[in-house]
Amino acid sequence: MTRNDPLRKQMAKYLDWKDAHASFDDAVADMPPALRGVRPPGVPHSVWELVEHIRRTQEDILTFCQPGAYTEMSWPADYWPSDPAPSSAKAWSASIAAVRADRATLQRIAEDSDVDLLAVVPHGEGAQTYLREMLMVVDHAAYHVGQIVTTRRALGAWPDSAAP
Repeated sequence: MTRNDPLRKQMAKYLDWKDAHASFDDAVADMPPALRGVRPPGVPHSVWELVEHIRRTQEDILTFCQPGAYTEMSWPADYWPSDPAPSSAKAWSASIAAVRADRATLQRIAEDSDVDLLAVVPHGEGAQTYLREMLMVVDHAAYHVGQIVTTRRALGAWPDSAAP
């Protein structure tokens, strides 16, 4: 056991955080298909746009943290879908599955003792450590999960008994 094992375990847990607020999985559970692409009045994004934005951003950060070629994506075009609604139920399911799979890969990286969490990511420019990138994934997802919950509430599609 190394000194960083508790940090690694905590970081892996944070990537799927559900202690202080609704998790990503809670936020997308049982989302009515007819409402996935609806932007309620006063809300800038549909649930689909938020899910797909989380997926694209998390995938970009994961790719950034892995060996091999990395191509910087273009903001905002590459980070947001062009349509507020998924093209199909299959697209919705695939996006959610990709968020979960990429999250699991990030968790494996966090727990990998061969990865120095405080080391600069090879694609980085000095400040981008593995730990920083993982914390960014956690922070970004938490922010947008909150937006998903707010959007679902505005649509009347958030169960009263669910976590905030």
